[in-house]
Amino acid sequence: MLLTGTVVVDAGTVLEDGAVVTSGDRIEAVGAAADLRDRFPGHERREFDIVAPGLVGAHVHSVQSLGRGVADDAELLDWLFDYVLPMEADLDAEGMRLAADLGYLECLASGTTTVVDHLSVHHAGEAFAAARERGIRARMGKVLMDKDCPDGLEEPTERALRDSEALIRQYHDTANGRIQYAVTPRFAVSCTEACLRGARDLADRYDGVVIHTHASENEDEIATVESETGMRNVHWLDEVGLTGEDVVLAHCVHTDEAEREVLAETGTHVTHCPSSNMKLASGVAPVEDYRRRGINVALGNDGPPCNNTLDAFTEMRQASLLGKVSETDPTAISAEAAFEMATVNGADAAGFECVGALRAGWKADVVGLTTDTERATPIHDPVSHLVFAAHGDDVRFTMVDGRVRYAGGEHVGVDAAAIRERAQAYAEELFAEQ
Repeated sequence: MLLTGTVVVDAGTVLEDGAVVTSGDRIEAVGAAADLRDRFPGHERREFDIVAPGLVGAHVHSVQSLGRGVADDAELLDWLFDYVLPMEADLDAEGMRLAADLGYLECLASGTTTVVDHLSVHHAGEAFAAARERGIRARMGKVLMDKDCPDGLEEPTERALRDSEALIRQYHDTANGRIQYAVTPRFAVSCTEACLRGARDLADRYDGVVIHTHASENEDEIATVESETGMRNVHWLDEVGLTGEDVVLAHCVHTDEAEREVLAETGTHVTHCPSSNMKLASGVAPVEDYRRRGINVALGNDGPPCNNTLDAFTEMRQASLLGKVSETDPTAISAEAAFEMATVNGADAAGFECVGALRAGWKADVVGLTTDTERATPIHDPVSHLVFAAHGDDVRFTMVDGRVRYAGGEHVGVDAAAIRERAQAYAEELFAEQ
């Protein structure tokens, strides 16, 4: 396929009259449209105003999609234990599949082609099946919770780890490498030391498996961990083996100097979730300080009940604006930096190679956008437009791994309207019972 338009190759490279040629699951060529039309005369052609890399949501909760809007105006621990975890506990296999389908369809329709997805304790296989069938690129895992959990979610440590290992054997590195596993403890508050150390041991036994958890999102969370362990959160995670180049920590809003040194020295990845942190009043992550230290910072939306959208374009804008106001520096988190966080940085955190930019030989994860709106007129800088003005509903085309998944406002091969209808009905019944 030959895709033409203003091609945003990466944060620093824009081809005004460019083209991207895909073949199979790879990008075959990127360059001037006129040249590539001559070189590839037989390729199917599609034209867009902007052609860009698919975005990476490096921390999402697809399975919380059925709870969008039910837990507004609450702080983190109340939000989690009073609303979200009881909802997850009540989800049966059908609910898990509907939630995952809904989340992935929302991502694909708004230009997110890769997610790092924190699932739930039960029925995780339903989300893996949804990711495989919907075509999204995903790093995902069953949640581990073995203490201080609501009824229905707490599991014996060994069973939780054993079930996770079974999922690794079934799903890790499948679907042409598009589906990868992350061992996923929820957070230190709900996991014993044995569980956290077991997560590290399990990840180490399988090539390419990483660890994904939450850390230092909220001051009450940090106080709880410190009262139980005598350590601040990042130090405790480091003690039990949950730092390193194969670890993605979501949030890291409240860290001290010593913790930031640990993150930098170990190469641990941080996923910044600005909208969620603002909505839950958790605080402002020190993103510029992380970046100055060389810590890889990616972007995530978190879950629909604390955002309430999975639109990654919104998250780029929020990350840049929040960074500027928190630093009182208009140069902080430039458009280019925010775009990198949502593309190549996210791919690095997720552990996917050759993802996050439009380069020959890289994976064919490509989106096409329209600029036929007042909001997009005029465009002086395409990267600035994507970060500060574009919305997910500007996306007209989404390709993942060389396959078209969304085009012309429709999900390819999926009855999205039927899924939305079933999800609405299920959610109404679910919350009527709570």
